This record gives sequence, C-alpha cells and structure tokens, in this order.
Amino acid sequence: MSKDMKGKNRISGLYAVTPDEADTGALTARVRDALAGGARLVQYRNKTADAALRLEQAGALLALCRQYAALLIINDHLELALEIDADGLHLGGEDGSVAAARARLGPRKIIGASCYNMLQNALDAERAGADYVAFGSFFASNVKPGAVHAPLELLREAKQKVSVPVVAIGGITLANAPQLIAAGAAGVAVISALFAAPNVKLAAQQFNALFNTRS
Repeated sequence: MSKDMKGKNRISGLYAVTPDEADTGALTARVRDALAGGARLVQYRNKTADAALRLEQAGALLALCRQYAALLIINDHLELALEIDADGLHLGGEDGSVAAARARLGPRKIIGASCYNMLQNALDAERAGADYVAFGSFFASNVKPGAVHAPLELLREAKQKVSVPVVAIGGITLANAPQLIAAGAAGVAVISALFAAPNVKLAAQQFNALFNTRS
C-alpha cells in the first residue's frame, strides 16, 4: 500500500486496538479475523511485551495489514514505528510530544493523540500536527478501569471546534457505540468488544455496519 496522504483521510469507522497477547500466532489470527470483517485501521498496543516481542508482533501485523490494504498504527513506541515503517503512531499523554514525533516521522505518517476528557489537549495536538485526536473513556473499561470519564457532550463540542477526525475510546460495545457516532465520533477504538468476542470477524462486521447505516 502506498504511503501517501490519502491514508490520513481513512481515520474512520472501526479502529481495532489489539489486546495484550504474548502469543504472536494467536494475536495475528484474531487481527486477521478483524480485517476479514472489514477493519481497515489497526493499532498495535501491547503494554506487557518486551522490545523483542513488540518488534516480532508489529512486523507480523504490518504484513497482515498490507494484505488487507489496512493501516497499522503503533501505540506509544516511536522507534518501533520507524523501524518497521508503520503507517503511524498513537501517543498517550506521557508518550512524548506530537511535534517531536512529527519531526521524526515526517509529514506523511499518521499521528494520533489521546486527549482524555480535555478539549484543549485536542486543540493543542491538532496545532502540533496530529491527524486525529481520541477522547475517552466514555464508558467503564476493563482494560483501563481507572481511566478518567469523558462526557458525551465532549464529542459534540469537539465536532464543532476540531478539524481533524475525532475517535472515541473506552468500554465501547455494539450497544453503546451508536450514541458516540451520533454525537460526532468519526471512529470508535475497540479492544475487548472486538477481540474478546466469540466471533471476531462477525463483531468487526457489526461495528462497521453501525457506520455504514448512519445518516
């Protein structure tokens, strides 16, 4: 897949965020199912892996995403994103500045920023060169049970004031995703409701259908 500016216009729909998984084979099997179900945006996130395992898994996922013309974003690890030539990087609040990442990655790569429940963070990230911003947690999350809560109204306000796509994250399920989409989320970042589903491919199809039917 060519790494041109068109990728930056593809931050929408289901944003599949990987779970912590030590077994690379198991991880790639689940991601393959998500891609087969229509996911075209994948974030590699593993908070428990060491550097060698991250490199192994990220490389495997990049090859898989290429097969499906999907984008692979690396969570937190700038050097890893550079090493495998991933499509982009997602930065949390303590993972370094958007401006510094942009200087290293260049203009063509995608950079996303976690903004939690603070609109000003999103405005600052956009000015620094972020291609999308993420708010959350909108609902209780098993992955980050202590995460700050973001109100639904934040999406509506961000829709008016932020020019880049807005992604919602945190405890998102098929049941509660529609209200986030209606409030202005261009994409929903999902871990458990996708990768812990009995049928990952079907779950991906169902999440994508929520966007296909919106007015």
